[in-house]
Amino acid sequence: MEELNFDTLAVRAGSRRTEFNEHAEALFLTSSFCFENAAQAAERFADAENAFTYSRVTNPTVSMFQDRLAALEGGEACMATASGMSAILSVFMASLNAGDHVVSSRSLFGSTMQLIGGIFPRFGIETTFVDPTDLDAWRDAARPNTRLYFLETPSNPLTEVVDIRAVAEIAHAAGSLLMVDNCFCSPALQQPLKLGADIVVHSATKYLDGQGRVLGGAIVGSNDFVLKKVFPFVRTAGPTLSAFNAWVLLRGMETLAIRIERQSANALALAQWLEQQPGIKRVFYPGLPSHPQHEIAMRQQRTGGAVVSFEVAGDTPERQRQRAWAIIDNTRVCSITANLGDTRTTITHPATTTHGRISPEAREAAGVTEGLLRVAVGLENVADLQADLARGLAAS
Repeated sequence: MEELNFDTLAVRAGSRRTEFNEHAEALFLTSSFCFENAAQAAERFADAENAFTYSRVTNPTVSMFQDRLAALEGGEACMATASGMSAILSVFMASLNAGDHVVSSRSLFGSTMQLIGGIFPRFGIETTFVDPTDLDAWRDAARPNTRLYFLETPSNPLTEVVDIRAVAEIAHAAGSLLMVDNCFCSPALQQPLKLGADIVVHSATKYLDGQGRVLGGAIVGSNDFVLKKVFPFVRTAGPTLSAFNAWVLLRGMETLAIRIERQSANALALAQWLEQQPGIKRVFYPGLPSHPQHEIAMRQQRTGGAVVSFEVAGDTPERQRQRAWAIIDNTRVCSITANLGDTRTTITHPATTTHGRISPEAREAAGVTEGLLRVAVGLENVADLQADLARGLAAS
């Protein structure tokens, strides 16, 4: 498998057949597994990570998903979880103790911000949030008790791009691990482990599925980290990916590369068109030369990705929100939903949806203004998407 190309791995990696020699991956909808005798049961429970005993712990369909994603990311091992947020939670719980310190990008998904900044401090885990594009800020935030660096790239929703290799060097110099949320790119566009990251997390709900059908999450890294640290936590606490969801995700990954290639091309065309429209203050898309981190993005990503954000002009925040909502309300093709990574284009107002629960101060620091809209571009004809947004822009 190591000699095969990405597209082949997306279809073939991780597959295992039963005695019936089925062509598609089998779906094992069972809560537990039987044993020939008591000795075999004892043996398999003692080697739980490599045997099937109970589907909260291991399941053949879930194992196939884990093996395939590990191959696509270039990692040694993968641990699947019930959602992207449970993947992030599992890494923190598996690798940190009370009194430990984290250095994190301040540009994160809203729920991630709440988890790290609002919940973990209650358990003695403190986080310093930094400007993700300021390497000196990453370096200066290190403390003797820093154990983990964490970032999204591109970030949600402003598509800020972080130099993974540079931050990895800073983290390792501080004696810490670097975790990268690879949700926006997927391994089809970016492989953080090859750039020096130690851990990659995914919301498999997004591009890995690609059709908005199921929830899922994953953690990819070394055998030592995933199997010895993360697996014992997930086995005990139970934020487990269901077998059915793993089966759906396996089918989704087969088309990952061709989907995201077309979605990225659509996104670039849409971003270029948006830059020419009146009433738009700024367009955020890593594939545009106007993006502040365009050069870094083109160095560590295959394309600019499939998410475009833009900010509408307005004299006041209230006027900005009014215009942004008018654009959303007058679309007819785009789906008004906060999910992304779908074959169907989605549009949302981050300040009142994905980032609506974090403080106004945190939103301001992250650049999530009242005039910001995020479009996750799908597989529709791009001319139809442009016409749909033009209708909204005219109404606003």
